[in-house]
Amino acid sequence: MKWYSSTRNKVLLIGPTLLVYLSYIVAPIIIATYYSFTKFSGIGKPEPVGFANYARLLNDPLFVIALKNTAIVLAVTLLVLIPGAFGLSLLMRRSVRGMAVVRAINFAPSIIAPILVGLIWVFILDPHIGLLNGVLRAIGLDQLALQWIGGDTLTPFSLAIVQSWQSLGYIATIFLAGLTLIPGELYEAASIDGASGRQQLFHITIPLMNETFKMNIILVITLVFKIFETVIQLTGGGPNHLSELLVTYMYWTTFTSGEYGYGMSIAVTTVLITLAAAVLILGIPAIYRRFSRKEA
Repeated sequence: MKWYSSTRNKVLLIGPTLLVYLSYIVAPIIIATYYSFTKFSGIGKPEPVGFANYARLLNDPLFVIALKNTAIVLAVTLLVLIPGAFGLSLLMRRSVRGMAVVRAINFAPSIIAPILVGLIWVFILDPHIGLLNGVLRAIGLDQLALQWIGGDTLTPFSLAIVQSWQSLGYIATIFLAGLTLIPGELYEAASIDGASGRQQLFHITIPLMNETFKMNIILVITLVFKIFETVIQLTGGGPNHLSELLVTYMYWTTFTSGEYGYGMSIAVTTVLITLAAAVLILGIPAIYRRFSRKEA
């Protein structure tokens, strides 16, 4: 009876969350996967087409552009956001006057709606009316006044910077939480042994933050693969779909072109790529540790 009571309590606690997860996460993925194997306009009866939608992806130049842009945004965001957020967390960890205000200011962009973030950065990055090019021209650096958004080259990089700006405080806060879990005695012992601040960083802080780094990398991956409103506000995916990301191209295909089945194949592919990236981040260190133990 004790086992039954304990199990019942666990079910009662997990049940509501599990129900919501199955209803709003698992079920939509299953439904999208079903429609991805059909030709469907959203009206009428779906027509099964097998893997035709997925075969079409390989020959779709717009999908290739969206995939390339997403990869660029992901790579630049990881390179900028992870080191930047970690460095910011190290600064925020210091107990100095006014640090609470600094933490609040750094976290503020994370609570702004993405559509408003896009609107803010339009007035900064627009090649014609944007503040950035206006300042560059005013100080005589016209050659640096580039087409930051709306072109065929710099738009993904600009999107990555915008995403990094918005997520910096959020990711830094998670890093800060990880830093607070490291026992202070380790730093005291290292200081007694003569370890410099740099040595403590690379031999104590970073190794003990391994799990936090992995969690933040996975969070950044999921954030990038969900970017939608910012792209719509900044460029609308144009010109000629040159600034599309996977999510925006899926939306355009599904709801603008009316190709629901093909749009769902893009959505399912995006989910699979995201899962593969997450598994890769989690799996490589585990595999490395396993082979290291065997060699030892």
